[in-house]
Amino acid sequence: MYDYLLVIIGSVLLVIGAVCDVLGALGMNRFPNFFVRLHAATVGVIGGAFYPLIGTALIAFGSEFLGTYRWFMGGCSLVSAFLILILAPAGSHALARAAHKSKTAIVQPKVVDHLEEDGGVK
Repeated sequence: MYDYLLVIIGSVLLVIGAVCDVLGALGMNRFPNFFVRLHAATVGVIGGAFYPLIGTALIAFGSEFLGTYRWFMGGCSLVSAFLILILAPAGSHALARAAHKSKTAIVQPKVVDHLEEDGGVK
């Protein structure tokens, strides 16, 4: 009973991940500048990788035909998902900081630039 429920929830998470990937790809094509596109890319990475990996883990835990390998597959999926959840925002922050520091992706006119006001960009 619970195994079937895990497979259904995992399948729903896989579909949510596919929708996030499509929305991230649309945002990459439609958004006007680097920083907004970086947001769309981060949504695509976190939503398009984290949710499907959690869904894969749930499907693996609910699948009887994998035998004892289901624990290995589910555990690896969970570890990978949480690594992506931790590292993807740090990577996008590093990209945004580097682009702002190099002043190549700055779009005029700027409304507010807190980094420039605080003297944080050197």
